[in-house]
Amino acid sequence: MELSKNTVLITGGTSGFGFEFASKLVALGNTVIITGRNLIKLEETKTLLPGVHAIQSDVSKKEDIISLYDSVVEQFPDLNILINNAGEMRKIILHDHYELPDITRELEINLIGPMRMVQQFLPHLKSKSNAAIMNVTSGIALMSLPLAPVYSASKSGLRSYTQSLRVQLKNTKVKVFELVAPGSSTPLNDRFRSEAGPAASGIVAPGKIVQEGIDGLKNNKYEIYPGPLKLLRFIIRYFPKFVLSQASKYGAKDMFGQ
Repeated sequence: MELSKNTVLITGGTSGFGFEFASKLVALGNTVIITGRNLIKLEETKTLLPGVHAIQSDVSKKEDIISLYDSVVEQFPDLNILINNAGEMRKIILHDHYELPDITRELEINLIGPMRMVQQFLPHLKSKSNAAIMNVTSGIALMSLPLAPVYSASKSGLRSYTQSLRVQLKNTKVKVFELVAPGSSTPLNDRFRSEAGPAASGIVAPGKIVQEGIDGLKNNKYEIYPGPLKLLRFIIRYFPKFVLSQASKYGAKDMFGQ
């Protein structure tokens, strides 16, 4: 698809992949709107990327999504690309006590948030002659990282949802993309790495991953596997038990030491 003169909405746009998408898409001549929970970070991002528009919004809150929709379609009626990027990843030891609302936090942000965003914005996107949805998943969507069980479940769920969405929208003008991101040096991974050690080590710079995502959009490549995932996805597919055994070594002392 053509990647200039679009109007693009990016959730979680103040850092990591979201910031990189915003930076690169503005440079290509697109109108870019970003969202985030932290108003200070939104203002800082607008300073760093003067061409970007910012709206405070939390994808885990349905009322925020409804308000976001009203604001965006009024101010930016040409919106035709939605990038569901906002995410959270935590080390969770299931032996520990978690309050019920807290244990599902990653599901609310990583899975239910994108589902609600799509449902809210889909009628508008379907009215456009050239539209796209990109959901950012993870290499962990292809396997499981036991140290991050809820994150793993959320990204696997988002991958499955994205595949179903693509099938259901095949007779519309809305193209559905999935960026299956490998480990990277983003704030999401940095917070996790501080607790989990090598489990979330950065492998590929976020800018390179996002560039592959943009190239995939340009070339109508609906499933995008940047960097090492070009090969690793086949290893995961054909040797799942081996991959799980290796992933289970990260954080083993915490998980099994109860």
